[in-house]
Amino acid sequence: MKAGTGLLSALAVFLLMGLVLTQRTRPKKPTKRPATTRRPSVSQPEPKEPTDFPPPILGPPSMFPDCPRECLCSPSYPNSLNCENRNIRNIPVIPFRTHYLYLQNNYISEVTAEPFLNATEVRWVNLANNRIHRIDKQVFDKVPALLYLYVQRNQLKEVPSGLPTSLEQIRLGRNRISKIPAGAFSKMGNLTLLDLYFNQLSDSDLGKNTFKDMKSLMQLNLAHNNLKKMPAGVPGSLIQLFLDKNHIDDIPKNYFEGLAHLAFVRLNYNQLNDKGVPKGVFNVSTLLDLQLAHNQLTSVPLINGHLEHLHLNHNSIESINGTQICPFNLQADMSDHSLLPRLRYLRLDGNHLSPPIPLDVIMCFRHLHSIVI
Repeated sequence: MKAGTGLLSALAVFLLMGLVLTQRTRPKKPTKRPATTRRPSVSQPEPKEPTDFPPPILGPPSMFPDCPRECLCSPSYPNSLNCENRNIRNIPVIPFRTHYLYLQNNYISEVTAEPFLNATEVRWVNLANNRIHRIDKQVFDKVPALLYLYVQRNQLKEVPSGLPTSLEQIRLGRNRISKIPAGAFSKMGNLTLLDLYFNQLSDSDLGKNTFKDMKSLMQLNLAHNNLKKMPAGVPGSLIQLFLDKNHIDDIPKNYFEGLAHLAFVRLNYNQLNDKGVPKGVFNVSTLLDLQLAHNQLTSVPLINGHLEHLHLNHNSIESINGTQICPFNLQADMSDHSLLPRLRYLRLDGNHLSPPIPLDVIMCFRHLHSIVI
């Protein structure tokens, strides 16, 4: 009996080992991915609008019933209408309560009068970075108290007509302006800033009466245009004059006379040489910052003792004589430091100069903190 039991146990172990061995050597069946069913292609209809115009962004209903869905009306700023970065192509109807209108960074191509019918209280309009090529003259009849108008980075070809005389700032930089209509800036007695940077203006577009009525103008930016001459008839109230990146090669001898408040002049990247810079033309007591970099000067022009910053880098200057350019008599009593020249920053790199700076330059300009050579 015991022998039979042992025989059965041995047989069971043998069968179990065979089963395990069979499981180890059984090849795996290849797994098949389910067949993909392709949907039949359906031709999409042509878009109704250009593909570079994304759909307008519509916000939730506002607590203000007159708030356009394309814009945002914050309860914290009830006089502001925020329509910037909303992909809009047409200006919505502007509520009467609006003082500050933000429409920058959209796809607006023209500005018509209809949205402004009730916007008589608007003081600030920002239309920067759109595609505006036309602004109806009637628009400004609806906003008679407008103070700030920003239309930079658009496609205007001329200065808009009918600008309200209440304006204090106009920014028209980075357009395609090549024309200023006659009288465009007439009666602009309140204007303090006029920015026409990066346009296509030439000398013929700036008549002697273009800036005639701008009795309060403090900043005039005509940089990056096609000017060959200094603009005529700039107002005596001017503090900042920016003329970088033009083709100016000559400055009239008495150009800065009468500009009793002028403090900042930028003429970088022009074609000025020694012949085109009359002796003493920059001897202006109010001038604090003078920039003449990237021109064709071979000598340092005479300056006034009140000048604090002088940029002459990247010209053709080969030597510098402190005795000749010093606006102060080096033999005079230097104990009174208030009488010494106030030049603090002098940039001369990009010329044909090598250090060290001549001693007479150091002796003259005692307040110099930085010299780049």
